[in-house]
Amino acid sequence: MNKSNYIKQALKSANIQIKELTKIKKVFNNSYIKAIDAILHCKGKVILAGIGKSGLIARKISATFSSVGVPSFFCDPAQALHGDMGQIEKKDVVIIFSYSGNTSELTNMIKYCNRYRIKVIGVASKPDSLLLKASDIKLIIPKVKESDTTGMVPTSSTSITLLLGDCIASTIMHQKKFSREKFKVFHPGGNIGNTLLLAKDIMVTGKKIPIVNFKSNFKNALKEMNKKKLGILVVTKNKYIEGIVTDGDLRREIKNYSNVKDLSKFMTKSPFVANENMPATKALAIMNEKKITSLLVVSDRDMFKKNKTLKGIIHIHFLLQSGIK
Repeated sequence: MNKSNYIKQALKSANIQIKELTKIKKVFNNSYIKAIDAILHCKGKVILAGIGKSGLIARKISATFSSVGVPSFFCDPAQALHGDMGQIEKKDVVIIFSYSGNTSELTNMIKYCNRYRIKVIGVASKPDSLLLKASDIKLIIPKVKESDTTGMVPTSSTSITLLLGDCIASTIMHQKKFSREKFKVFHPGGNIGNTLLLAKDIMVTGKKIPIVNFKSNFKNALKEMNKKKLGILVVTKNKYIEGIVTDGDLRREIKNYSNVKDLSKFMTKSPFVANENMPATKALAIMNEKKITSLLVVSDRDMFKKNKTLKGIIHIHFLLQSGIK
């Protein structure tokens, strides 16, 4: 067997789907606007439903809604016959996916929603289908060419359905002004959560900061350094950052201990700083580039000022412990 055919067939399938997905633009009409408005003004939950592969798409879209702060869950129409229908309330919005729109298992769910006047957004390819006839808002998916060798297996049809669901979610996010900061709230763990951490989420603050006044003597500086155990000491003047003294600086000066009266003689002036809303990943990149182990954190408005007020310290150990790489 010529294995180059593997790639040839893959490219053929991909090209068909890429071409067919451009038909999604036909869905962006007045019905799409009504669907978005219905979701935005929903006082309850956004419930997704579907059978078979459409059900898998519905599950994914429901998970996306939940991840961006839209209360949502997937309801299996087949299981709904055995009590799950009670989860659906009048204030909810139900989005039902079915490429054909004539799946028999959907009948009872549609009847239930119609009976209790629960708003239904139907997503199907046939305007005269059972689903779309019974829906309050009808989203008609363009008929597409399947990308498998038989032209029968759901491929392009499932892709365009998923794309529509993602477009709905993206539109909702835009209207709700959903930000990276909000996204972090719903994704506190895992790789996504880690990449969204900011300097202010990891920095040491308050009494944990090793800090002394520029008039402090060597003995007090050494005591503060040993107490806070960050290997760094921030020197301030009139509450502003004057410079930093590292553990190495103190060790090098210890031989002159009796003569050291002014910390400014061996401190580093104008140390590297990070603004509090800097991504933690960027802070780590700066540390690696500058070959340092700590960054002072200041407010956004102080970042480019001559006089900066210290808000915290971010140490490379904290970054690594938080899974930042």
